[in-house]
Amino acid sequence: MPTIERLDDAAILRKDRALSWLVTILLGAFAFAIRIVNLARPNNLVFDETYYAKDAWTLLQLGYEADWPKDANDQVAAGITDIYTNTASFVVHPQLGKWLIAAGEDIFGMNSFGWRISAVVFGTILVMATIRMARRLSRSTLVGGMAGLFITVDGLSFTMSRIALLDIFEATFTVLAVACLVADRDWFRHKLADYLRKHDLQDLGGSYGPLLLWRPWRWAAGLMFGLAIACKWNAVYVLAAMGIMAVVYDITSRHTAGASKKAFKSMLLDAPLAFISMVVTAGLVYVASWWSWLTTPGGWGRDYGESHPDDFWVRHFGDALGSLAYYHREIYGFHTGEWIAEQTHTYEAHPATWLWMGRVIGIDAVNDIQPGVDGCSATGGDTCLRVISGAGTPLLWWFALIALVIGLGLWWLGRDWRFAMPIVAGLTPWLMWFPNADRPLFFFYAIMIIPFTATVLAMVLGKILGPTDGGPRRRKGAIIVGVIVLAIVADFWFIYPILTDQLMTRTMWSLRMWLPGWI
Repeated sequence: MPTIERLDDAAILRKDRALSWLVTILLGAFAFAIRIVNLARPNNLVFDETYYAKDAWTLLQLGYEADWPKDANDQVAAGITDIYTNTASFVVHPQLGKWLIAAGEDIFGMNSFGWRISAVVFGTILVMATIRMARRLSRSTLVGGMAGLFITVDGLSFTMSRIALLDIFEATFTVLAVACLVADRDWFRHKLADYLRKHDLQDLGGSYGPLLLWRPWRWAAGLMFGLAIACKWNAVYVLAAMGIMAVVYDITSRHTAGASKKAFKSMLLDAPLAFISMVVTAGLVYVASWWSWLTTPGGWGRDYGESHPDDFWVRHFGDALGSLAYYHREIYGFHTGEWIAEQTHTYEAHPATWLWMGRVIGIDAVNDIQPGVDGCSATGGDTCLRVISGAGTPLLWWFALIALVIGLGLWWLGRDWRFAMPIVAGLTPWLMWFPNADRPLFFFYAIMIIPFTATVLAMVLGKILGPTDGGPRRRKGAIIVGVIVLAIVADFWFIYPILTDQLMTRTMWSLRMWLPGWI
């Protein structure tokens, strides 16, 4: 294949652009529709909503997170919301995710629908972003649609899209950031192809080629990574990994264009520009996300600079930023200190169990509902219950784990670059937790993993399906792929009651507890 065609292979995506957006919108609408049903139930604060929904409300009222009385949850559920104090609360996550929750509360009020609606919106965006990323990676709208469908019917993605936690916002911004970098690779290669056309060249002939200072998709990735980190810090690991991948792709793209050994000059020329557009941009966005804390006097530690004028950061960066630096040292100390390492939790799960769902998490539960109470129709000594489980769709996660192994082989042995990005992006927020496994960790952190492993699964299924002109092989592949997709969708509907607080008998609940660690 001529060099220009190899560089411009993304041109195939233009053929069904309109169809691809129709698929994206329709799947996004479907995801939104199934996530918003009975969103307000239960009407009380569940799991860590007790922190984030209340923090969001005080951010709206005061500009900083404040303390609440011990019995606040019951009062909030009863509609009494003006019981917070003016005393600043020490919180250990950045503010952006709570501001997004606060947006829903500002529009719909301090109630269960209000503090959860933003999660629904971002859960929908997560589905759509996954479609766009997977489509561009695979060069197939069908594969992109499968990846989006998998996130639509993934139990963990579904549950995290219906509760007021920070992780759904972090995951969505992270997928958007990676999608931007995938688009940047195609954009860069297209510019190299244009350069060859403009100068009537077959290839670069050993020269370095043009130095492109303006990389809009890369700047957009920096913005998205900054927003992700402004929700939870661990997104910084994905930024680091993707920064390396971006430079590697610059080198390989220039090599494909004919730069030969000079392609490695990218480490001296393209890499610093990538650092500025991605890392520096992300850092500035992150600091800006603290604007309310910086511009109000009452936040925790906000007066540190005033009382410590000789502090290094205060002297060199001023009172506000110096105080913010102190606050971050305290947050870091909390996350890495002895106290957190000594804590235990019923639902803690070692990251080694995440990919196969060895230990899922209970979000909320009402047990031992007696027959005749709340519509319970149990008989024979059985009782009823209502639960919300933070569990993935089992067949999806298990097929995705198999696909991950296959994808690694296709990347390393088959030299298929398309698998590299989702594998690295998915494994990074998993592997980074192993050195921190001496403290309580939870399965729901894997919301950062499943969009990428689901993409790998869709791409492997695309390989099984084969080309459109594949004849009998295509028909056999279609049967295999169809069975797997239908099985995953059916599995989601089977576990749907344990994701949505539905009344069921304990016997029916136990049928959905396939592994001991799910109980």
